[in-house]
Amino acid sequence: MKFQSIRGFKDWLPEEFLKYEYLIGIAKKILKNYNYQEVKIPILEKTELFIRSIGEVTDIVQKETYTFQDRNQEFLTLRPEATAGICRMIIENSLYMKPKPLKLFTVGPMFRHERPQKGRLREFYQIDVEFFGNLTPWYEAEVIKMSINILYSPLKILAKEVKNDNLFTLEINSLGCERCRPEYKGYLLSSLKERDKVLCNTCRQRLERNPFRILDCKDPNCKNEIQKLEPINRFWCSNCKGHFQELLELLDFLGLKYVFNPYLVRGLDYYTRTIFEIKGKGLGAQDTVCAGGRYDKLLEELGGPSLPAIGFAIGVERWELCISSYLSPQIFLDDLSPQVFLALLGKKQFKEGLKLAETLREANFKVEVLYEEKSLKALLREADKLASKKVLILGENEIKEGKILLKDMLRGTQEKISLENLIPKLKEELVH
Repeated sequence: MKFQSIRGFKDWLPEEFLKYEYLIGIAKKILKNYNYQEVKIPILEKTELFIRSIGEVTDIVQKETYTFQDRNQEFLTLRPEATAGICRMIIENSLYMKPKPLKLFTVGPMFRHERPQKGRLREFYQIDVEFFGNLTPWYEAEVIKMSINILYSPLKILAKEVKNDNLFTLEINSLGCERCRPEYKGYLLSSLKERDKVLCNTCRQRLERNPFRILDCKDPNCKNEIQKLEPINRFWCSNCKGHFQELLELLDFLGLKYVFNPYLVRGLDYYTRTIFEIKGKGLGAQDTVCAGGRYDKLLEELGGPSLPAIGFAIGVERWELCISSYLSPQIFLDDLSPQVFLALLGKKQFKEGLKLAETLREANFKVEVLYEEKSLKALLREADKLASKKVLILGENEIKEGKILLKDMLRGTQEKISLENLIPKLKEELVH
């Protein structure tokens, strides 16, 4: 029997993982510059947490979660997103008592049983960012700007020339507040009931339980009917209008391009007021790279205090797909190659080679060594395959002399140097 990975779950090969690690590193640096603190939450949570937070009639809870009973007959779910888990963590550990704003982020895998396709896996990685505090449009604008900064940052650091700065498109909307949203909900119910025969089966079920979910439907017929509806901004109260207008003015001030999309909704029930999505070019149907918004009542609904919040998540795989063609591969190839290849000429040199390799690694050099009896020509061939920059050749004569032969694989030059001068010489030529 030949074993294969589960559909929708992928292996991360060294080349791919280096890109992932690099992107995560850039994101973490930017987040820490904004004074966000990293946390880690469990992959498994009680199922009830997601039912109460995401919503019982969402596609995620109804169709996509990996839910099972454990040996104690308790229902557990592999996390489909991180916001609910972070809220649970804040309540359980009384983090809401800390000075505000509370700014947290986490990185890790999420799980949804969706149909796999380009940019959509069943195990996927997210950078999840959450802000808790006295929210104003100023903080919202800063959060949105931070998400844009993260997405573009690899291009600014190591990309080939980017001719088009519209690689990512920001779409933004407001879902209104608890004062004005009920009126829009009533309008949706009455309008969609008149069209229920053309709606898909799922949307017919959503109609009574949560009509907002219909706005998120991907069925072509449903999308066509949605475009005939009055947009939500016609129902905003004066506070929501003023709030959203101030936010847009701040985005203009920051020089951010955006598209106001009054039909934009998110697939989770906890959002209120500001929501946004950032779409990437060339990704096909699954083009949302980053998405988020406000969730002022979620912490309270889960048993905590009333504390407004805004957050977003970046899909790492989609982010990488979107920018990979712009990135120079050399930085990743360098990370895959050893800096130094140690060629040991004969078994008698293995012990000295072992000791030297450890000394070089302690000095922070990436070293490869073969403890195999091969000719110098064969060893140099191995070093060339690994794209090693330097080869250190150690034979009986070198050991007697207290020296080593240093070969530069790029220039084709070589010189014999004393062992005591080896590390300073390597630092001079390899460390920039």
